Amino acid sequence: MRYAICNETFGDWDLDRALQLAASAGYTGWEVAPFMLAEHVDDFSSSLRESYRQKVESAGLQVVGLHWLLAKTQGFHLTTRDGSTRERTAEHIRKLICLCRDLGGDVMVLGSPQQRNRTEGQSMEEAMQNAALVLGSVVDALHEHEVKIALEPLGPEEGDFLNTAESARELQSRIGDDHIGLHLDVKAMSTEAESIEKIIVDNADVMMHFHANDPNRKGPGMGDVAFAPILATLQRVGYDGWISVEVFDYSPGVECLVEESIGNLKRALAEATT
Repeated sequence: MRYAICNETFGDWDLDRALQLAASAGYTGWEVAPFMLAEHVDDFSSSLRESYRQKVESAGLQVVGLHWLLAKTQGFHLTTRDGSTRERTAEHIRKLICLCRDLGGDVMVLGSPQQRNRTEGQSMEEAMQNAALVLGSVVDALHEHEVKIALEPLGPEEGDFLNTAESARELQSRIGDDHIGLHLDVKAMSTEAESIEKIIVDNADVMMHFHANDPNRKGPGMGDVAFAPILATLQRVGYDGWISVEVFDYSPGVECLVEESIGNLKRALAEATT
């Protein structure tokens, strides 16, 4: 299993200090929220990208890719009826594809519920059609830069679009390209009727990335979800991607979240393999 951690976990920590803690805890992957780099992707120059990548790699980690692609942005939306907004959104995603590749990553997790929720009284069908148009228009850029987009289902408390793995898979099938697949998240899967293990099995063929967390918004193993069966299932289906720790409740403190999360995952893996 390869373990990564999301950079927003470290808040305003200096990058070198954050990387040192992540590496010493045993992570080898570094997942990036673009809003942690700059207000807009255009503000993060080529030289800044090169420096950032060098720091990550010098610490013994590698950039996995990006997530929170549209969070804390203005003027972008995936499903809106407004064609010019969708066009701007597609262009922004193309720029993020370049950023991802410049940093050494190859996967972009598309969650950002506020920028994809249905608007203007839309039906689910219309929202699906509009999202497919936007994503279909960036496929060429994905191929050019060898980057993939992983669609992230999120529970109904987050929004009203792509609430299940099944709905994300439907969107993926409308685009029909192997550079667009699914991302699965433990917190989000916990809201579905099916078990987490069944969702993993049913979507193993298109799963590109995985977030480990708990419905209590803390790290894996810091709540009620048992991770040994989850890791056992990931092994059983042959998943060889990253298991990336993403938390939302930072109250335990950075050191606790970083160290306890990976410790819990390693203990769960040991349990899964005995």
